[in-house]
Parts: sequence; C-alpha cells; structure tokens
Amino acid sequence: MTKTRAFLKWAGGKYGLVEDINRRLPEGRVLVEPFVGAGSVFLNSDYDAYLLADINADLINLYQLLKTRPDAFIRDAARLFIAANNERGAYYGFRDEFNREQDGYRRALLFLYLNRHGYNGLCRYNQKGGFNVPFGAYKKPYFPERELWFFAEKAQKATFVCQSYVEVFAAACEEQVFYCDPPYAPLSTTASFTTYAANGFTLDDQAILARLARETAARGVPVLISNHDIPLTRELYREAELDVVAVKRTISRHGHNRKKVDELLALFVPGTSEA
Repeated sequence: MTKTRAFLKWAGGKYGLVEDINRRLPEGRVLVEPFVGAGSVFLNSDYDAYLLADINADLINLYQLLKTRPDAFIRDAARLFIAANNERGAYYGFRDEFNREQDGYRRALLFLYLNRHGYNGLCRYNQKGGFNVPFGAYKKPYFPERELWFFAEKAQKATFVCQSYVEVFAAACEEQVFYCDPPYAPLSTTASFTTYAANGFTLDDQAILARLARETAARGVPVLISNHDIPLTRELYREAELDVVAVKRTISRHGHNRKKVDELLALFVPGTSEA
C-alpha cells in the first residue's frame, strides 16, 4: 500500500509509524482517534467509518470545511501560497489577522497558510489563545494540493468532533477500535516539564488515559496507545500487550542530532483487562 502524507506539518506526526500501527490495530467497523492531529493513521488505514476528535477547534474546523467544501477551500487556499506571502512581514500580518478573525472559513484558510509557512509546522497558542508560532523562512513552502484532495475524499467516511479524550471515551461502543496518540510523556521529569504541562496534557492525564483504555477494553472495545518507552508508560500500560518500535524523532533542535527513540505501542485487548 502506498503511504499518503498528511497535508499539515505536525509535531509528533505518525507517518513514519503507520505500518507498525496498522499491524497492531484490531479489526472493527469504526476507528476512533481522540487525538487525531494531522491524521496520518486515518489516511493510511482502512475502516468503514472514522470518528476523529481533537481539542483544537481550528484543526477540526479546517477538517470539516475540507470535507464539505473542498473545491472552494482548496482553490482559495492556493491563492495564499504565492511568493509575496512568503516573507516575514506578510506572515506576521496574516498571523495577526488569524488571531482577530471570527469567520470560520477565513480562519481555516489562514490556519493552513500558517502551518506551512510557520516554524517547523508547530501549532502553538499563548495563554490568551493567540497563535504565536514564528515565521519559518522556508525557500518555497509547499502547497499540498494532492494531499488536500486525498484527505477531502477520505473525509467522506469520517465524522470530526472537537471534544476532549475523556468525552470521546465516554461514548465508546461496540464495533469501535480506539487509536490514541496523546502528547507524549516527557523522556524525563526535567525535560521541559513546564512547557509540556502547558499544552494541557499533564502526567495526571497520562494516568487517566491509561485507566480509560483499561476500562474501555474491559467493555469490549480494544484500545491502542502510542507513547515514549519509559518506566512511567510501562507502569501505566502494564495490563496491555506491549510492543517496542524504534523511530527517528527529532529530540534536538539540530537536525544532525536526530536519533532513534524507542516508542511503545500498548494494546489493551478486550477480555484481558479489568476495569
């Protein structure tokens, strides 16, 4: 199967892991992703239907528009990807506009522009909710037209919701399979813990997610979670079937320092976990 890239750049995207994830995803009718992110697993798996959630309202708004109005959206988005808009002043002007914009359609167009022109494809907001990623200074940002169309077509099988992972788990039902790609646990408690916790996903959340996975599997719905392979996650997922995968991940700002970091794929199987 030919792999398809997501149209968004996304920190922690799962494009490099989709084969490993697919091998471990159980059969079912509906794949549920409480942390859909850029959607690499959605794009590279084959289920009858998808329930895709994220707490980022801008992300879900963009996906819903791409599902329902792909022709207009892709045409209008392309107009932002011109040389004149790939410079510092233009970028910060569009970023300011995005932070003031109330119209969902225009906001989605700007979100895509900022994603491809901003530094490292980061998606980050300040405490007031303002998008604050700096200019990326790329030679020629890529307009992902083919990837946008692929997503729009596959999105016809998907329902997008802006909900927390707790809300998504609360509605778990038969025929569903869960894949969870939460913000990863820090490699050490000193690894920029304050920054990590500021994104809203704390160590308590890691523990709550593991408990929900256990309880959901006990009700007959399998749950697969990916995370760093560290003592904390091994303890949290001790009742799951554990697999280790080595994947190249940038854990340094310098590209030449990229190294393999072991990842854990934890599968909570119905019938083997106790609530």
